Formats: sequence, C-alpha cells, structure tokens
Amino acid sequence: MRRHLKKKYVALLLLLSVGGIYLLHQMNVDAGGQTALREISWQGRHTVSRESWVEQGDYLPLNVSYQLLAGKPSPQQRFLCVGISSVKRSKGSYLVTTLQSLFTQSTPEDRQSMLVVLLLADFDSQWRFETVNTIESTFSSELDQGQLLVIHVPRECYPSTAGLKRNYNDPPDRVSFRSKQNLDYSFLIHYSSGVSKYYLQLEDDVISAKNFLTTIKTRVQQQDAKKSTWAMLEFSHLGYIGKLYKSAHLPLLARFLFLFYQEMPCDWLMSHFRLLLTQKDPIFVRPSLFQHIGQFSSFKGIVNKLKDKDFVDEVYTNPPAQVFSNMSTYEKNYPNRAWEPGEGFFWGRSPGKGDYLTVVFNEPTLVTGIYIETGSGGKDLLQSALVELGTEVVSGKNHKTCSVFKPEGSFEKGMFLVEKVKNAGAASCLRILVTQAQNDWLIISSIRVTTSSKPKSP
Repeated sequence: MRRHLKKKYVALLLLLSVGGIYLLHQMNVDAGGQTALREISWQGRHTVSRESWVEQGDYLPLNVSYQLLAGKPSPQQRFLCVGISSVKRSKGSYLVTTLQSLFTQSTPEDRQSMLVVLLLADFDSQWRFETVNTIESTFSSELDQGQLLVIHVPRECYPSTAGLKRNYNDPPDRVSFRSKQNLDYSFLIHYSSGVSKYYLQLEDDVISAKNFLTTIKTRVQQQDAKKSTWAMLEFSHLGYIGKLYKSAHLPLLARFLFLFYQEMPCDWLMSHFRLLLTQKDPIFVRPSLFQHIGQFSSFKGIVNKLKDKDFVDEVYTNPPAQVFSNMSTYEKNYPNRAWEPGEGFFWGRSPGKGDYLTVVFNEPTLVTGIYIETGSGGKDLLQSALVELGTEVVSGKNHKTCSVFKPEGSFEKGMFLVEKVKNAGAASCLRILVTQAQNDWLIISSIRVTTSSKPKSP
C-alpha cells in the first residue's frame, strides 16, 4: 500500500514538472508564435560616487528601472564610460561596426579603464533578442571582462511621446522621435553616473580614431591645467557625438534632458546645459576623434551623409618646433596654434606679399609629407602662397629662420597637400610664404607633417 502511494506521489510530481515546463515555454512565446526575448530584470542600483548634490540626498528622483541584457556590472570605477543608445533602423545597421571600432582602436590598457554602456532603446523585443545574440557572439570577451554592458528600459518608465507641442513647426512624428530620443539619453546617462570619472556620449553609427582614449586623457589634463571652468569637451562637431562630461554632472544632465525632453533636439539641449554650468563657449578639440558613418538616419531611414571634416583616423603628432610669423595676429590665435594638434588655429589680419609663417624644427627632420589647411567655412582662406623646406638655421632677436629655402609647391583653393616631398635630406625649417596680398583675413587651421627616421631615397 505504501509503495503504491509513493508511486502516485512520484507520478503527480512528474506531471506537475512537465506542466510547469510547458507553461514556462508558453510564456516565452508571443502571439505570433515567435520566441520572445527573455530579459533579466535587474532592479539593483550600481555604486554611485555621490559627487552631485542631486544624489547625495536623493533629490529629484528619476523613477526608472533597468533590465540587464548582457554583461557583468562591476563595482570598479573606470576612467571613461562610453554611452550609446540604439534603436531598430529601417535601413542599415552600424552598431556592430561602432562597437568594433571602439575596442579595436584602443590599447589593452585603455580597454581596462573603459566601460561601454549600450542602451537598446527599441520596444521591439524580437529586435532586442537578435541584437543581443549578435553582441554576445561578437563581443564575448568584452562582456566577460566587464568592458561592455547591454541594458534596456521598459516602456512603462517612459512618459508619453504622443500629442506633444510642435515647437519649430516640426511634424508630429518628428517631435515624437526626438522626444523619445531625449528620454533614451536621459535614462542612459542616469544609469552611467558614478561608474566612471568621465562620460562620453556617442551615437550608434560612428567610427573612432586610433588610441582615442589616450588622446582624451591628454586633452582632459591640458584643459584642467588651464584652471578654467568646463562642463563639456567636444571631440566631434556633429550632433550628440563625442561629447565628454564629468561624471559628477551626469545626474543633473539626466534630469535636465528628462525635464525638457519635448522642447527641442538633444544636441540643442546640451548647449543650454553647458551654458547653465557657466561654460560660455564651446570647447572643440581638434582633430575630431569620431566620424559619422551612417548613410541613413534612424528616423524613417532618411538619407544622412554628414561628415566631420576635422576627423583624423590616427591623431598626428608633429615634431617639436618653434613657430614664427610677421603677420598681425588677431587676439590670442598665435602662429604656434596651427602647428600644435588641438582646438587652436592661427588667425591673422590681411596678409601682404612676402609675409610668412616659419616652423623651425628643434632638430633637423626628414620630412616626407606635408598637409596644410586654411580657412573656416569657406572664408579666410590663404589665396596665394608657396610652401618651402629650408636648411641652415639662423637666429635674430626673438626670431629664427633658415638661410636656404627650396620650394615644394603652391596652395590650391586654400589647401596644400604633398604626400611625398621632392627635396631630399633633413630639413630645419618649413615656411609658408605669401606671394600675393589679400584683403581677407587668414586662418591657418592645421599644419601636419609626416616624417621618417631613414634617409629618403634619391
């Protein structure tokens, strides 16, 4: 009797187990018969630095929950958090290329000090499921090492994006799109506060310059050394790409975007935020470290071929040198700012025939290529000038030059480009010599040279 009872209990337990498995399977199938995305609810808050007064007393709380889709959150604070928001596109997808560029263009040491937080902000669960599968198969190492996190915010956390006021006479669908985008960025930035010392905002259709993180570290140190207030450094001229913030400001920025989400596009809001934090002028860092590669916008697949003209795939370093010019300088836009990589440029008043800008190398240098760019927005171009390489340095009072110069070529449409110079041997000077006076002022935005440690073949 006891044995018969035991068999009945075992059979009952087996039936319950099978039934439970069947029920769970049915819960993971949507109405169309497709397997739905099995998301892991993650309500726990990450460690925050509490640098901002907003979070010190939980003022202005943002009631948002996050779902962790892939990756392993780490309590370790990194130097840089890169935030990316991505939605389903009707034409093309650049997300994998964007992530690959971030990781392959960084050294192993830089990757250890960087965290990429990806917000999958589309409410299409099948798209999220497929995207997570692709990311897990492509970036398994980065996920395992805590260098990449993939998160999602449920629809119920979002306020309505329908029936909003039409500022700037935008059509309703455009207003809804950009308002939802502001909320996406708000939630992404809110999550990212405290996980790093600095935060970099990117879009999901960009490529990165080689060793971009090393360059960012250098530029931050240079900016901090100026002892001036800054809220945002811009490593790209386009949209919401390459904008760097201090982590202490993120709680305010997240709430700012949330409060004014329906008013204007995110790249306009960020300018207002910068001004509120008392940074009067934008700080553009040149050359740009990120380039837009998308051919189609995430809004209705509209063609969008914007490019950042200041992007350089590999940030250059010119050899050490002194720069001299007899041209009248406007304000503090001195000649050396055209030579030194960064946000500066040389700006001079109307140059006359015979005026010059001379670069005197600290040591004789084997120059192999020269690239010089002038003007801004089609204005203040250098209209007529020679580029020369010189030898035999001579010094005067507060001035150096060379006694012998040989021409390399002339400017065309405000630019000079020679990939292989014709004068063999080490040069001590590089000179831009104006050959015709002009009424327009002159901007020399960058002078770049490539060099070699080996003698050039004749």
